[in-house]
Amino acid sequence: AGAVRAPLAGSAEPPARCVCYGLGRFGGCPAARYQLAFLLLLLEELGVPPGRCSLFDPAFSAREVAALRQLGLRLLPDNEEGKHGVEGSATLFYMVHCGKALYNNLLWRNWSAGALSKMVIIGNSFKGIEERVLSRILQRDYSYIAKVLKGTEEAALPAHPRYLDTFNDTSVHWFPLPKLKELAPEVWDCVEEPTYQECDDLEIIRKEKGAAGRSPTAAE
Repeated sequence: AGAVRAPLAGSAEPPARCVCYGLGRFGGCPAARYQLAFLLLLLEELGVPPGRCSLFDPAFSAREVAALRQLGLRLLPDNEEGKHGVEGSATLFYMVHCGKALYNNLLWRNWSAGALSKMVIIGNSFKGIEERVLSRILQRDYSYIAKVLKGTEEAALPAHPRYLDTFNDTSVHWFPLPKLKELAPEVWDCVEEPTYQECDDLEIIRKEKGAAGRSPTAAE
């Protein structure tokens, strides 16, 4: 967990709250349990109370929801598709192995230098996304990731032989205000909400899918 604090020392406001997406079925998946354990360690390391951490995954079972509540964590009732605003508070977004659209939606929702500078994202390496995705597709489908690359600082989590599959390609991302202010003014002009109409391999569950887009908390 200290590997997350280190790159943020002196360069970002300490997170006051946390949002976790895509944790998965930790009741039956060891990798998801490791990710949950690491999340709890992070909250302790960064001094974020469990009650200031909100989670959503449409795959959570009722028993998993009960376990998370017993740990003192909060459940988001609806599928935000990643469109969660920082609302002026420094926020850690814990999004290990989430789909590219989720990161793109999160950036869109907070598309201003002031809001982005209050965000820390733990998730798939943005540099890795840039390397793996064709430039024209990145610009078309995930334009907010493409536009923020030059304003991003990124540090890879240290590799550990026991958790290679759990945290592979995982980095800490933050957005220093001075770097964001160096971006061209036209970068901030387009604030159109992503639709992914031309995307053939969308990796997120859309909220239009009825019950699949809601947490078990919503039915209670």
